[in-house]
Amino acid sequence: MARQIVLLRGINLGARNRIGMPQLRDLLTSAGFEDVRTYLQSGNVVLSGNGSPEQVARACERQIAGHFGLDIPIVVRTRAQLAKVVQRNPLGKVAVNPKRYQVTFMTGTLEAEVVRELEAAVAPSERLVVAGRELYAWHPEGIARSRLWTLLAGRGLGVTATARNWTTVTNLLALADD
Repeated sequence: MARQIVLLRGINLGARNRIGMPQLRDLLTSAGFEDVRTYLQSGNVVLSGNGSPEQVARACERQIAGHFGLDIPIVVRTRAQLAKVVQRNPLGKVAVNPKRYQVTFMTGTLEAEVVRELEAAVAPSERLVVAGRELYAWHPEGIARSRLWTLLAGRGLGVTATARNWTTVTNLLALADD
């Protein structure tokens, strides 16, 4: 069984899409996944399971829909894929605050037109690197007023996407190695 990182999009934000992490761990364990561990309350799961990342994502989505009645999009990366994301770290020299350094994980690559739209939204202090199925974004002044972040967090990318800050990304890799 391969270690895989399961990233749920849009849960536990305010009163919507509430999922308790103990219940999620129990659900995924009962579905046949092993060594299920969660990180924070925002839908980060490390588990061992058979199947491709896409198959694991669909299985988790079905389990969550059946148990919690929620349609939650999921993006999955293998431990090796996440290690490559961390190793690549294209903004490591400028992104000095890991809480303001975001990686957006996507189910596919972006159309050229979407990439141009994102690049046009980058503020002078921000940075954006598109690398396959990941987007690395540095928001030194935070995400609250970032036009780029608004686009990244929305549903207009044409693919399922969910973002995590650099601290979470590196902690998930460490958790996958435990």
